[in-house]
Amino acid sequence: MRTRVKICGITRVEDALLACALGADAIGIVLTPTSPRCVPIKRARAIRDALPAFVTAVVLTHGLPADRVREIIAGVRPDLVQFHGLEDAAFCESFGVRYIKALGMAGSVDVQAAANRHQHAVGFVLDGHPPGEQGGRGKTFDWSRVPRDLDRPVILAGGLNPDNVGRAIRAVHPWAVDLASGVEASPGIKDAAKMRAFFAAVAAAQADPQP
Repeated sequence: MRTRVKICGITRVEDALLACALGADAIGIVLTPTSPRCVPIKRARAIRDALPAFVTAVVLTHGLPADRVREIIAGVRPDLVQFHGLEDAAFCESFGVRYIKALGMAGSVDVQAAANRHQHAVGFVLDGHPPGEQGGRGKTFDWSRVPRDLDRPVILAGGLNPDNVGRAIRAVHPWAVDLASGVEASPGIKDAAKMRAFFAAVAAAQADPQP
């Protein structure tokens, strides 16, 4: 199975286009004000509109009120919303947009129980942050905790970079990998050399999937 790639925390059109040229399947755009990677709706829409066909635009929110989430959806028109806080299923489902749910694996999270609660989530981002907190911290977690039989896609995040993504793919065999800080020069600014190295490492792991 091909491992898909989401490059998150994009703040510039040029970084989004480079990620797409290298093979990104999805681009993550943060709209949570407390994040150093947050962009205004107008810029998020410009990034979304610049994406080529078949690349998924994902907006990330964390603990925002419903009216703000609706404003973001109307302004950006994303393909998916990623909820990164403690939002319950009823809240996530109330916007009529497909969504993925992030789970902070730094705590004692029961991924299967979360999946049971979020029946309409189309995937789960497993990140290295504490439950309910924001991602993008560059923290890994124990990959042996990733369930092997979840009925929806597992998107592995948390501290991934060009040096460890090959091991992560071989250990977990996730549907996708997701990273922000691991390919950055500074928060929100991507490093072209790191991005190229990351995609090369993903390709190498797929060519030789044995641990």
